[in-house]
Amino acid sequence: MLSEAVQDYLKAIYKLGQDGQSPVTTSLIAERLEVAPASVTNMVKKLAEMRLLEHTPYQGVELTAAGEKIALEIIRHHRLLELYLAETLGYAWDEVHAEADRLEHAISEEFEERIDQALGFPRVGAHGEPIPSKQGDIDNPRYQPLAELQPGQRAVVRRVSDRFPEMLRYMEEIGLKLGVQVEVREKAPFQGPLLLRINGGRKKQSLGLEVASHIFVEVA
Repeated sequence: MLSEAVQDYLKAIYKLGQDGQSPVTTSLIAERLEVAPASVTNMVKKLAEMRLLEHTPYQGVELTAAGEKIALEIIRHHRLLELYLAETLGYAWDEVHAEADRLEHAISEEFEERIDQALGFPRVGAHGEPIPSKQGDIDNPRYQPLAELQPGQRAVVRRVSDRFPEMLRYMEEIGLKLGVQVEVREKAPFQGPLLLRINGGRKKQSLGLEVASHIFVEVA
């Protein structure tokens, strides 16, 4: 049995890599997990000894096949739990991440299978992120950050970051949910906000680039 800390590190390293962070450095891991750099150094050494990752000094870390398999299993637990909490228990999408973090290490494989079956074997989670299969396969389509769109472009919201509950609450308030169509009407210069039309509505909504960079869309 691996400790919760080991599982959290493997999950964080995998997600950092998927977020485009290359190389995945110890400082990035420390920032993501909100722990001291010295703690990360010690854990990286331990994970390397366990052959769950490879560490090249000054070049970051990379999960081995065994480490990635464990990371994907934890991510599967997490995203199934998030979706179950949202669809079955009525949790808001800004609440499910923290709750799933607490539960993901505790559920049995049988419980995971029952949740999967109850939800109809979903492939996409509550925030649009792909759910790995039981075998560790994952379909991870690349979507474009909303912040990169130009005036006149239309797109559909497909995925959002689950790390910032306040951002998710704000998005819900202005109607930015999964599956919603957005059109960029204006883009202010010098890192200014976007002016959006959401789902064809008449009202235009201003959205800062910081928030827009955590929203991923499929361009129409």
